[in-house]
Amino acid sequence: MTHYAAIMLAAGIGIPVLAALNARLGANIGGPAAAAFVLFTVALICSGVAMVLTGPGALARVAVQPPHLFLAGVLVAFYVLSITWIAPVFGVGNAVFFVLLGQMISAAAIDHFGLFGARIVPLTAVRVVGLMAMTGGLALIQLTNRG
Repeated sequence: MTHYAAIMLAAGIGIPVLAALNARLGANIGGPAAAAFVLFTVALICSGVAMVLTGPGALARVAVQPPHLFLAGVLVAFYVLSITWIAPVFGVGNAVFFVLLGQMISAAAIDHFGLFGARIVPLTAVRVVGLMAMTGGLALIQLTNRG
């Protein structure tokens, strides 16, 4: 299980890096949407290589999946487009702060209600206190960014 945590920690570290790099690319080329397109093209190639290496057979089952599952692609596009447009003017730290806050709220709801087939993890008082502590920590980080 610790390797899962390490992988997700690395993914979390990558989110602000992705935001900063793609925001800079968008600013450099004068088109945030074009920068997002480039990012998704590179991501498509990387995902394609990973799929080929791990077995492309799963791709054959895509056509029979419920349409609402494809909303994930819309959500990732929304994230990348919004962070690419907003980070240069709002700041990477500010943008990621609100992304993290949204992730905590959404994750707690998904876990509590078992949405989208997720394992149910009830929102106990201890978890609420933990979420409040994380939110407070994020807010403190933002306060020190302004000082």
